[in-house]
Amino acid sequence: MATKLRIFLLVVLAVIIAAAGAVYSVLAPCHRGEEAVVLDIYPNTSLSDVRQQLGGGIGFDLACRIFKYEKPRTGHYVIPARTSWLDAVRMLHNHKQQPIRLILPSLRTLNHLAAFLGEKLMADSADFASAFHSAALLDSIGYTEETLPSLFIPNTYEVWWDISVPSFIGRMLREHDTFWNNERISFARQQGLTPVEVATLASIIDEETANNAEKPMVAGMYLNRLRTDMLLQADPTVKFALQDFSLRRILHAHLVVESPYNTYINKGLPPGPIRIASVASIDAVLHAAEHPYLYMCANSDFSGTHVFAVTYSDHLKNARLYQRALNQRNIH
Repeated sequence: MATKLRIFLLVVLAVIIAAAGAVYSVLAPCHRGEEAVVLDIYPNTSLSDVRQQLGGGIGFDLACRIFKYEKPRTGHYVIPARTSWLDAVRMLHNHKQQPIRLILPSLRTLNHLAAFLGEKLMADSADFASAFHSAALLDSIGYTEETLPSLFIPNTYEVWWDISVPSFIGRMLREHDTFWNNERISFARQQGLTPVEVATLASIIDEETANNAEKPMVAGMYLNRLRTDMLLQADPTVKFALQDFSLRRILHAHLVVESPYNTYINKGLPPGPIRIASVASIDAVLHAAEHPYLYMCANSDFSGTHVFAVTYSDHLKNARLYQRALNQRNIH
């Protein structure tokens, strides 16, 4: 009898020790470093992949059994330092991912945007590119390939890393509608422009100057040309038409390229933005400077600013100074 009791007590003790070990395992920190662990889970990520990335052991396995965590859900997870295996797996099981800060820049083309988003989000760049060139999708949201760049407003957004391409476009539509509030729409109407046209002119201004203080002057000059039925004659539109953004000097041979974007041969604005316009340039169009200038030329001091003229003869003087400066620097 004493022997049986002793065996029973030993079994109970072993069970208690095993239970205590299991409790200790799942409550132990999944990593002991001082920094959080970042885990990105893709659609094809398996449970064993997650285990390996976290360096999991018995604590991970037991926590998975407790929560019946078998199939990882996509997402961007940030596991704080010294989080227990129990809490880490609970976070994964409950899909408690952390949004990312997406800083959407002013980019030149939709393909550049697709490549950028493919690096920042789970969706592949090819998926974004396909959507941006999908006639059916564009038609459903009221855009064309030419006008689509006007949808995107450069800003910082909090988004889920695993957001789908359609959901991302839907988010951008909502952000666009928020940006184009009644006040901005009213200013656009005062300029005789739609939001798409504002973004189109703003994109040209972005290519003309990086000097935000000068942008309202440039906007006023182009608006003066539009209102007097003059050709815009904007060099950046020629670069876009040629799809050669490396050109440092626009020559006569470039000006005759057949393209609806070539504002040297087509009156009015091009069919759409030649890049994703910055907020600074959009607001410069909405609050353009009022002046009589119809011409502008890059400053011969290469400061990145421009000199403006009312008459063509004065403009030619400014242009000759700039051309001389280009020749002196062997820029052809």
